[in-house]
Amino acid sequence: MPFVNIKVTGGKEAPTAEQKAELIKGATDLLVRVLNKNPATTVVIIEEVDMDNWGVGGQSITERRKMG
Repeated sequence: MPFVNIKVTGGKEAPTAEQKAELIKGATDLLVRVLNKNPATTVVIIEEVDMDNWGVGGQSITERRKMG
């Protein structure tokens, strides 16, 4: 049973319900096509992470976005 975990920033940048549905379908279809996995047993989870809880290069995403 494949398990895919997609993490994205939340808040104002969070994906819409339609975008999430497309991500779930796309990840499932990819595993079916590439690895011949059963779509009925493929699990896809999308986690929204607050931008204060996501850091790159020693700074939170919140701070990086303030810099432009």
